[in-house]
Amino acid sequence: MKRLTLSKTSRTNFLTYLLVVVAFLVLNTMAEGGNMSRALRGQLVPICAYVTMALALNLTVGVLGELSLGHAGFMSVGAFVGAVAANALRDSVASDPLRLFIAMALGAIFAAIAGALIGIPVLRLNGDYLAIVTLAFGEIIKTLFENLYVGFDAKGLHFDFLTNEMILAQGGRMIVNGPMGISGISKISTFLGGFLLIMVALVVIFNLVGSRSGRAIMALRDNRIAAESVGINVTKYKMMAFVISAALAGAAGTLFALGQNAITASKFDFNQSILILVFVVLGGQGRMWGSIIAAAALTVLPELLREFSEYRMLVYAIVLILVMLATNNPTIQNFFQGVSSKVKNIFKKNKKTKEGK
Repeated sequence: MKRLTLSKTSRTNFLTYLLVVVAFLVLNTMAEGGNMSRALRGQLVPICAYVTMALALNLTVGVLGELSLGHAGFMSVGAFVGAVAANALRDSVASDPLRLFIAMALGAIFAAIAGALIGIPVLRLNGDYLAIVTLAFGEIIKTLFENLYVGFDAKGLHFDFLTNEMILAQGGRMIVNGPMGISGISKISTFLGGFLLIMVALVVIFNLVGSRSGRAIMALRDNRIAAESVGINVTKYKMMAFVISAALAGAAGTLFALGQNAITASKFDFNQSILILVFVVLGGQGRMWGSIIAAAALTVLPELLREFSEYRMLVYAIVLILVMLATNNPTIQNFFQGVSSKVKNIFKKNKKTKEGK
């Protein structure tokens, strides 16, 4: 009788799913049992949002092989669109989980549209040029939201830009107030909603990577000229990865925003993009399980080490430099490859011994 054997990729994907499920069950049990501090409970939703952001960026950086520094912009699109939608639907949709789902779907859709609009001119660039232009687009999106005013009354949504000159009917309310952002947000994001979003992100990414389109995307990453020579449409597949990544970032932004009392556009600045990039680099490019662990750990650490919070970005920068030096050092690479080979040989010997018995 043949034993069912899984490929290395399938085993890694299964273990990643298992890691997320076990972490959710453990943390949820601790939270419901009162065995978790209030500060850590408050970090559960942001952790889920940042994990999803790390997965989204890893799709662009690790799988597609392009450096994007504008994902905080897509996160802000999802945050503002989702918060506006949730606020506008507060009277018509009584169910908080349904309102959260609708808000995240709209946040993902609008972020995907923004990703497509940005991707049309940007994805013709490569390397440092792409990083610079995506950084500029992220700052443009932030500036747009800093000058946006949105109100809601019986007639529906009202928009204004640069200056607030709208006159709302009686009972109307301001939702987005320019540089002041959005205040008085109903906190409807839950740890369960964050867990489900992470699982959806993993399913989307793993299925994309394992598909024919995913193999085409990775071929572009490995050798663009060779991929073009065999007829792979560079723009199509780069756009596909970029838009999916932007949509996941938008959903994460909605989850994050609806877990806060207030948000401002300044929250989604260049530092936010660099923070998410640190998650990806530290966890390993293309390694989704690494991004999950790095994002969760680096989101919790500042809360546990509040006295060093002012030096957080400095520490992240040092860690990023050290990781880049280590991953590009042949001596260190050969050392870890040797250790990995020895461990594999030990497992093979043990397996042969068991089969002989």
